[in-house]
Parts: sequence; C-alpha cells; structure tokens
Amino acid sequence: MKTNFIYKGDCIKVMQDKIANKSIHIVFADPPYNLSGKNLSNPKNTTGGAFYKVNEDWDSFKLSDYEKFTNSWIAESSRVLKSNGSIFICASLHNLKTVLLGLELNNLEVKNIIIWQKANPMPNQTRRLFTHSHEYIVWAVKGKGWVFNAEKLKKINPDKQKDGSLKMMQDVWKLPVVQGKERLKNKDGRALHPTQKPEELVRRALVATAKKGNIILDPFIGSGTTGIVAKSLGMNYIGIEKNEKYITAAKKRLQSKSYMSHN
Repeated sequence: MKTNFIYKGDCIKVMQDKIANKSIHIVFADPPYNLSGKNLSNPKNTTGGAFYKVNEDWDSFKLSDYEKFTNSWIAESSRVLKSNGSIFICASLHNLKTVLLGLELNNLEVKNIIIWQKANPMPNQTRRLFTHSHEYIVWAVKGKGWVFNAEKLKKINPDKQKDGSLKMMQDVWKLPVVQGKERLKNKDGRALHPTQKPEELVRRALVATAKKGNIILDPFIGSGTTGIVAKSLGMNYIGIEKNEKYITAAKKRLQSKSYMSHN
C-alpha cells in the first residue's frame, strides 16, 4: 500500500487489491453524481466563470447500476477504514438518497449532512425552478470513538461570536465555486475537471476529523485537491483515479504546490 501516491484504475478493484483492512483514517470522496445527459452551456456567464453542465461518460449510469456501484465502493471504504474512522461523501439532491442508503447498508453512522452554500452559484438556465446554489457533504463514522477536533475547527471558523470570540462551526459552509488560480483549466480555458472542489471545503473536513500523520483516502481524486490539502496539513494521502488526463494534472499540481503547514 503506497502513500502519497495516485493509483490508476477502478476504485473498487484498487481498494480490494491494494488497500489493507482498517488502514485508513479518513475517506474523502467526491463520486459521480449520475447527472450527465443533456448538454447545457453558457460560456459568457460572468458569475463564477463560464458555465458548462457536467456531461461526462464517467458520470452516466443506469439507476440500478449506480445504486450497485455506490453500495460497492462504500462497502470497500468501510472495510479499509479504521474502527473509529470517518468518511465524507460529496452529493447533490440527485444522488443523496443513494449515498445515505449505501452508508446505512454498510453500518456507517451519519453524524452531519453539511450544506455547501455556493457564494457564486451557476446561473439558472431553465427559469422553471429555484436556482441550485448548494451541494451536500455527508459525514459518517465507523464504530465509536471517532475523532472530532472541535477546538481546531473553531480556530479556522470565519464566523465569530458578537464579542469576537471563537465560535463552533455550523453545518452550513458558505464557499465560492472554484475559480481563479485554484481552478485547473485546459488550453481552451475551460475547466479541466468539471467538479473540482474548493480546497477550503476539504480542509475543514480534515481539520475536523484527522490528525497529522493520518492517511486520507480519496477514491475519486480527480484534480488532486484531497492530496493537496492532506499534505498541507501534515497528513498522507492515497488517491485513486481512472482518467489519465486527471491523473497527469493532479500529479503536476501536487509536485508544483508549496505546502504550508496549518495548525
């Protein structure tokens, strides 16, 4: 089992072949949401940059296949997690029920459903429903005695009490969609990875539940955000990714990043 390394392949098979039982402290996963289908774009959007609906082969499943896939990778995540480990799963309204069922079937107890409120949501193209401006991060634990670093979390909470004192972080996180220098782009200027998550989102999850030296597993590491954040916090990562283009970009990003230690 290599750490600070990205394995290429299907996450279920790689976990079965490469990751030992009860060897992982935290799983942070941003799986396919099964949203792909109709193409939708607005390249001239000025809120959060050009908008292109996710429309990728890796994000398209039949419902029964998606349910089986979700349960299978969560089952493997549960196997490799330590007895007091945590798992974070990114989700939307489209796959939340499937994620929650997968966690329940694998005896992982949900502690919070965090709402990522997007400070710069994508535009409402249809004008036939409320603008989608949030996603979810489901936090669940395995067994008892899970880690929760409440005081460390207070220190990075941007919200303060009225008197300026530290405040416990709530389960609604207002963060912008990734843009600017943090957003990886192709040569044509479009986002290299359509679902790249903010580093600050991953950072809050790891500060809350992990310690220096812990091993963080990301079964869908994509553009490498989990690895970037883990290393910046003095932790180790294991990534898994099927797409060669994403692996190349993630490795380049990890090699070029200057890691700053956070307390």
